[in-house]
Amino acid sequence: MNLPMSTSQISEFVLEEGMLSFFELQQCLHEMTEGKYLDMAKENNNTRYNVTDGGMNLLELFEKHVPMNVRNKINKYVNENRANIKRAYETTANYFKDNQTSEYVVKCGIYEDDFMLMEVNLSVVSREQARDICENWKNNVSQIYGKMLSNLTSQSPSLSAKPRKSATKELTLLDLEHDGTGTA
Repeated sequence: MNLPMSTSQISEFVLEEGMLSFFELQQCLHEMTEGKYLDMAKENNNTRYNVTDGGMNLLELFEKHVPMNVRNKINKYVNENRANIKRAYETTANYFKDNQTSEYVVKCGIYEDDFMLMEVNLSVVSREQARDICENWKNNVSQIYGKMLSNLTSQSPSLSAKPRKSATKELTLLDLEHDGTGTA
């Protein structure tokens, strides 16, 4: 898929197709990570795996040894699920407890092809609020992003009512006071 996949996404496919048992899958993931064929990254309670260059080389070497019906099942799964998995990967929402303030910090983001579209960081007082924000972000990210972008790019009545000339004058006066030379 050329995307990091969570343990649950991998498990869902492998177990549903009866390819391995849960314990065999866990052992395989562990061995492939140890052998540097997979990179593993943990975020909160979520672990994601990404195929390394070494893993791609190994896959190319053994690809012909994988039965055609298994390759067809994998290709079908990729074609049917890539968009959903990509969307899940590109929308992040995590939280952690700040030990200094005892508050929870929530980090939400939207990415497209490794390019950050938006990140939002919030401090909240409870774990429940942090979880709710993460869940709402993931379930409503398109609407939230659209509303925030619209609100941030629309001309505010208080800003548009102020004449541009007086704003320039104020900046010039501030520059004169700050510079101390009397020149702008």
